[in-house]
Amino acid sequence: MDYGHELLFGTFITPAAQRPHHAVELAVVADRAGLDLVTFQDHPYQPGFLDTWTLLTYVAARTSRVRLSHNVLHLPLRPPVMLARAAASVDLLSGGRFELGIGAGRMWDAIEAMGGPRRTPGEAVEALEEAITIIREVWTADKPGGVFFDGKQYRAWGAPRGPAPAHDVGIWVGAGMPRMLRLVGRRADGWSVPIRVFLPGGPPTLAEPNRVIDEAAAAAGRDPSAVRRILTFPGRFSRMRGGLLDGPPVQWAEELADMALRYGVGAFVLGSDEAATIERFAAEVVPATRELVAAERHAAATV
Repeated sequence: MDYGHELLFGTFITPAAQRPHHAVELAVVADRAGLDLVTFQDHPYQPGFLDTWTLLTYVAARTSRVRLSHNVLHLPLRPPVMLARAAASVDLLSGGRFELGIGAGRMWDAIEAMGGPRRTPGEAVEALEEAITIIREVWTADKPGGVFFDGKQYRAWGAPRGPAPAHDVGIWVGAGMPRMLRLVGRRADGWSVPIRVFLPGGPPTLAEPNRVIDEAAAAAGRDPSAVRRILTFPGRFSRMRGGLLDGPPVQWAEELADMALRYGVGAFVLGSDEAATIERFAAEVVPATRELVAAERHAAATV
């Protein structure tokens, strides 16, 4: 189930408000270490966290090459038109380094307490699909006229288009349930998922959600490989081999390469708030994983 994507490696940093510059410095570490991606969780109802949009914009100004993304943004507290403009603005200001990670929302009591809507699971999926449509329409700044969309959850009637992003921003959807996975297959550029969703079964359970995504993509006339699989995971370096991603760097590389080749994972995002762990991941695990995957792909092509 290798989809042939160029592998991306990144980090998932806690936006803790108690040490506001710590998250920024960790992003700078990831940038200097050569990682491809820095991501931040988004929980607007959590007062112990910085606002993720503000943090991400600040980090964009402090870094030079690494891509930036939410992991993932909660849609219900952000109108799609404004979300599209904020995303395009960060992408323009960062020189095309932004990807839009987005989810349908959860923690509905907290969302409602902050003025957002309370949605059923079906309404949440519906709202996310409508929002993706509106966002992409706003980004098509060269198209004449405004955005006219009248859906069940969102309405944009005559909203001006633009600005256009600096590059073709990917929309990476956080999803776990079948209805959301089918939406990913129909409309998204990426599927973002934490590995804990599939534990204790581990990576082999990625096969079933992959099947759902692939079938939905094919039904919509899309190539399933158009959807990048982005896996966020914890890990621990140690001298002895332990469980999954608990051991020396060579073990990590073997396990990540297996996930790429067997389950189609195209981006690996390490959850860590330790600079030394991030640097070791970039220096030892990333090149070894790339080498293993490249060798296997070369052998398969030769055969």
